[in-house]
Amino acid sequence: MKAVLLDEKRFATDLERPTPKKITDYVTFEETPQDNQTIIERCRDADIMINGSLRIEREVIEALPNLKLIQLLSVGSNHIDKQACEDHDVKLLNAPDFASATVAEHTMMLLLSAMRASIHYHNKVKSGEWKEKGRADIIDAEAIDLEGLTIGMIGIGDIGKRITKLAKAYDMNVLWAERQGRKPRNDNYTDFETVLSKSDVITIHCPLTEETKHLINQDTLSKMSKKPLLVNVARGKIVDSEALASAVKQEQILGYATDVFENEPAGENDPIVQLANEGHPRIILTPHMGAGSRASQVKLWKIITRQINDFIENNQS
Repeated sequence: MKAVLLDEKRFATDLERPTPKKITDYVTFEETPQDNQTIIERCRDADIMINGSLRIEREVIEALPNLKLIQLLSVGSNHIDKQACEDHDVKLLNAPDFASATVAEHTMMLLLSAMRASIHYHNKVKSGEWKEKGRADIIDAEAIDLEGLTIGMIGIGDIGKRITKLAKAYDMNVLWAERQGRKPRNDNYTDFETVLSKSDVITIHCPLTEETKHLINQDTLSKMSKKPLLVNVARGKIVDSEALASAVKQEQILGYATDVFENEPAGENDPIVQLANEGHPRIILTPHMGAGSRASQVKLWKIITRQINDFIENNQS
């Protein structure tokens, strides 16, 4: 079978990525623009498409009669037209659990950076202000310890469970949020609105679905009575950016640390980027790279290789 990798640039250039042994024809592209005609042209004769973050729409799937498998380089699959895949008998596989450790660590980095106002104080040293004044003015943005605080988690998969262990190592109290509007499934979970009201930090790890789009909105933000820090390492559209920015400005919440944005790549018109540009000490931004450690790339390629080989093995005529 022929396979096409559309975004080789997702991997480190010196990372060894042996071709899955069941593939007979393999073509790679360093990167591919978000353009349907280009994607169609590059995958014209492909049986297998290997794709990272490109949106794959119905138009693309319908134009590729040979396509049998879309193998994703991600856990999330909300950027693929799943109904079109089903209609045209195209198998869709994600890459489960390859980044659980690194995303959990990235979450804690964002959390700590915001609570300690690290960018704010980094800039004091970088700009020469500290040297000029001879003091750091630490009352400008309080350094907040995690010990004894309550962290509420929305989405409890492998990442959430890893963060639970990390948070407990900092002597934090941990709450697992049940889905909005549902009773807790067991004693490990707490109802959604209670988590909102009792948490000093709220971290987001759930998938983007119709149910979770803009889950964090003006209404849910208003129920965060302890004015928590929000950390988002899931999907940008889970948070209503305009409502979030307004809540930060009105000091309804402490700040926002995020690896994801409603529209990516985010630019100067993004309301969260604007908050960062205004110098808010607890707005910490990274460019959707929380899963990108070298170790996670190694794990990812092993998963991809195994799944592609298994697929070909099970679908040979």
